[in-house]
Amino acid sequence: MSRKSFRQALNEAMRQEMERDPTVIALGEDIAGGMGAKGAQDAWGDVLGASKGLLPEFGRGRIYDTPISESAFIGAAAGAAVTGLRPIAQLMFVDFFGVCGDQIINQMAKFRYMFGGKATTPVVIRTLFGAGVRAASQHSQCLYPIFTHVPGLKVVIPSSPYEAKGLMIQSIRDDDPVIFFEHKAMYDDQEEVPDEPYAIPLGQARVVREGADVTVVAIGRMVQFASQAAAALDKDGIRCTILDPRTTSPLDTNAILRSVERTGRLVVVDEASPRCGMAADISALVADKAFRSLRAPIRMVTPPHTPVPFAAELEDLYIPGPARIQATVTEVVKYN
Repeated sequence: MSRKSFRQALNEAMRQEMERDPTVIALGEDIAGGMGAKGAQDAWGDVLGASKGLLPEFGRGRIYDTPISESAFIGAAAGAAVTGLRPIAQLMFVDFFGVCGDQIINQMAKFRYMFGGKATTPVVIRTLFGAGVRAASQHSQCLYPIFTHVPGLKVVIPSSPYEAKGLMIQSIRDDDPVIFFEHKAMYDDQEEVPDEPYAIPLGQARVVREGADVTVVAIGRMVQFASQAAAALDKDGIRCTILDPRTTSPLDTNAILRSVERTGRLVVVDEASPRCGMAADISALVADKAFRSLRAPIRMVTPPHTPVPFAAELEDLYIPGPARIQATVTEVVKYN
């Protein structure tokens, strides 16, 4: 085991699965770079470098740089999947999904159902999301609630390098289409990650820490911020359970409900827009299924319902941070 960045963990997961299974391929814009140009081959390795080094090992027969046409290469990935391959397609930023929405929502998500279970679509769509790197409103959105809404898609949102590797390996092995969300601001995060392959099951939430006073459900990068808030709250005698869903579809509803039944309080932290977002969905779930267990109103910590600002000061205010989480939890535990 060694320390690896989020970027390195993803790269290792893809490399190990490509070594294990010759049907795994990768395609997308500049996932290698240098295609048809005089510059160095493997110049890019996708926009943030997670695919770098795969080309020299696996060659152009399995690593495909594509034209700038999301509808074309996402459609190609869907077709390749139903014919026996396991594509990893990189939709560079999730904000671009509007270009290839039909291929994802009306095609690959429906194949298994429409063909009576006879067709499988083992494709992973890697995509970047999230605010905090000054990429403005067309490259910073958290659109996983849109994909969570669509039956037939699995939606994965890792919260650390360890989680990224295990969830990526499981996503590649899964026989359904998976949308794999990678937060841009987490690519240089580091922690101990096993060198050998391992898979984390989809649909099983992770208990990050245990506490009796309040359940905090946090998604993706928000797990880090919730953990920072919980550490500060420990000094005030407030003990938080932090729950990382890992996947929003399937969602581990049992883990959420069990925790709230024990603590009696719920705070949901989500970087996605608050309207029709995961915070609203999880809050509704608990209000419906665990209302009698609640000792305090449910609270959501989310950005405002606005585009992601480009101005640095406004973007910092837009993102739900540890201070807001801490203040919200403190308010909730005042109810007895």
